[in-house]
Amino acid sequence: MHWTKQAQHDFQNMPAEGSELVMSARAELITAEDPYFRGIDADASLPHWMTVRPLASTSPGGPHIVDLAGGRGWLIYTFMR
Repeated sequence: MHWTKQAQHDFQNMPAEGSELVMSARAELITAEDPYFRGIDADASLPHWMTVRPLASTSPGGPHIVDLAGGRGWLIYTFMR
């Protein structure tokens, strides 16, 4: 997992509760069978506090956003093959 410099700085300076949430989301994303969670039950295997969707509906294979803790936080990510 690579961070932009700003994202890495922000991560290193967030409260412990926030960084634990980010690391939990990261673990879910990197172990997912399908990192883009396509299908009817797209988020069925995710914890109840996470939802995943494309950042732009016109680019389903591009950047995605994961909403954390009921929308109180989010990560934008792109999987590189």
